[in-house]
Amino acid sequence: MALNSRPLGILSLERGPTPPKSRPGSILHPTTFSFPVISEIVQGAWADVVIRGDPALEPAYVAAAQRLVEQGAIAISSNCGFSVRYQSAVAASVNVPVALSSLLLLPTLLRQLPAGSKLAILTADSSHCDEALLGIKDLAQRARVVIGGVEGGKLWQNEMVRPPAYTETWEIEADVVACLGRLQVTHEGVAAILCECTGFPPVASAIRRITKLPVYDVTDLCRMTMASVA
Repeated sequence: MALNSRPLGILSLERGPTPPKSRPGSILHPTTFSFPVISEIVQGAWADVVIRGDPALEPAYVAAAQRLVEQGAIAISSNCGFSVRYQSAVAASVNVPVALSSLLLLPTLLRQLPAGSKLAILTADSSHCDEALLGIKDLAQRARVVIGGVEGGKLWQNEMVRPPAYTETWEIEADVVACLGRLQVTHEGVAAILCECTGFPPVASAIRRITKLPVYDVTDLCRMTMASVA
């Protein structure tokens, strides 16, 4: 039974007429949280468009957020970390806390770590995880952030088609492990990992087991946000 009967609202990507099933640990799976979750599709927000970035989607994000609040959502997140592009617009349009992406945790996590260490961001597509999304103006702090993406992998390939195809959990894990391997070759001193992609939480435990490092994702941000309004 949910500890909090009031729901978290999720701004959802377009998934087509028959959306791929959610998996345990994902932001939309009913067993992931101790509180209920409701969702609204953002019209036109296909994964490839949101990852690439399209300012024209802003009104659709705002409208979907407002619908969620009308349905009783007491906080709002999203099922794509690249939705952080619309964070300010959505937050200004509703009267509940808005946390659209795990990337919002970045400044806090950097301050948790030793000054000489690095934070690795695991993203769906590193070619589009740019400075505007990170929001770090201090060059010394920015130098501590390394980014690895799974572009070209099975999850990325499946998410780039319309409608998206289902990716098995083991395939996501394989993509992430390969990405981590590339990061370990090119970067030393990584002390924590932040998952941008909302497809990664189901394999977060595996990442912790393999790396022996703290791993953060959007579900951590959602729990913190909901705890503040429970």
